[in-house]
Amino acid sequence: MSYFVLVAWLVQVAVGVFLMTGWFRHGRAHPRVVITHVVLSAIGLGTWVTYVLTDQVLYAWAALVMITIGNAFGDNMLLRRTRRLGGSHLSMVNTYKLALRSIFNGRLPFRVGFHALFAGVVYFSTLAVCIAATVA
Repeated sequence: MSYFVLVAWLVQVAVGVFLMTGWFRHGRAHPRVVITHVVLSAIGLGTWVTYVLTDQVLYAWAALVMITIGNAFGDNMLLRRTRRLGGSHLSMVNTYKLALRSIFNGRLPFRVGFHALFAGVVYFSTLAVCIAATVA
């Protein structure tokens, strides 16, 4: 399962790099938020690779902490983008709902929607491995 998580993480990184280069090329990104998101995710990936290589559960939990914080920055970008689509007056919960509707209605580019939704796959599969490794 830890290898599945690693592959999922690598897929997520590939899509993220694609998004990041496009955003920077078009000058649409908020550099501090994007860079913080990328750096925390890269540290998390490196920590996950260390877990896979050493099988020491502390590294798995450290990776989860890194992507938890990194995902918060990613959510910030998604919510900011969603608010620009007409959700500036909404609460955070309703902005998340609008973001999901926007993803499934095609108002957000496919790659953005994939990256946002696949983050949950990576996150929860990482959490599952952390719990299973701790219990074992």
